[in-house]
Amino acid sequence: MSMTEKDKMLNGEIYNANYDEELIKERIKVKDLCYLYNNLLPSKIEERKELLFKILGKTKNNFIIEQPFNCDYGYNIEIGENFYSNHNLIILDGNKVKFGDNVFVGPNCGFYTAGHPLDAKTRNEGLEYAKPITIGSNVWFGGNVVVLPGVTIGDNVVIGAGSVVNKDIPSNTVAVGNPCRVIKKL
Repeated sequence: MSMTEKDKMLNGEIYNANYDEELIKERIKVKDLCYLYNNLLPSKIEERKELLFKILGKTKNNFIIEQPFNCDYGYNIEIGENFYSNHNLIILDGNKVKFGDNVFVGPNCGFYTAGHPLDAKTRNEGLEYAKPITIGSNVWFGGNVVVLPGVTIGDNVVIGAGSVVNKDIPSNTVAVGNPCRVIKKL
């Protein structure tokens, strides 16, 4: 049996995201839910939470994601207990994006599992890949942080504002910059 484009996506292989009907349908479904979520009054706390339960793959009970929030599929996102994200969180979840407990995300942060081939001809065919992102517990992201495909961040980490995280960050550290690098052990 041949693999579907979704199977390839979840296996971190090159897949076609632009022309596969199943993936397009799944993205449209979650984008509609994100639209509804982002247009609810902020005071509608229970309704917001119920929509997030429909969008996200796995959650604990205590979490807040400030509006607006956008993602590609939703079902690949797992958030731990006591998760907080400020405004404008973007998660491109072609592959798993897992957050531990007590994770705080500043405004305008992005977690991107999606990447594209360097070869223009291949890239122009609509092909891409997706590598998982794993975030430990007790992690704080300053504003405007971008985490790229395949990155793992350990426990008890602070990522400074404006950082572009393109490599793994070990536990118990402070890391900043573009590219992000460890500047202090905790």
